[in-house]
Amino acid sequence: MLKVGDKFEHEYSYTQAQVNMYAEVSGDTNPLHTNEEAGKNSIFGRCIIHGFLGASVFTKIFGALWYAEGHIYMKQSMMWMKPMFVDTKYKAIITVKEIFADKNRILYDCAVFDAETGDQTIAGEALLMNKKQYVW
Repeated sequence: MLKVGDKFEHEYSYTQAQVNMYAEVSGDTNPLHTNEEAGKNSIFGRCIIHGFLGASVFTKIFGALWYAEGHIYMKQSMMWMKPMFVDTKYKAIITVKEIFADKNRILYDCAVFDAETGDQTIAGEALLMNKKQYVW
């Protein structure tokens, strides 16, 4: 059963091909994400991953990896703190922050870190409804 302080960690990365596919599917074709020359000439010195693509790891965690059966997204807040890049390992960490047992809801702290440097790239919270059996 879930309790305050429980954590789940997931390491991941994206390729440029995946970023290009996301650009096509989302319609966000900003050259900063897909054009090497535009990325090189930007303040970042190279292309960056779409913010929502980098944060989509949370939907993967809640939808497939962490008590996925019965998780229903209700709210997600995010702050992008640093850019994310292709072929770079990141670690997503979710932590049970608060449990509302009477409503079968859990508030999670959601964070992403560069796995090599430890720099935080994304901070936020998610509120999810859960099956009653997971919430105490």
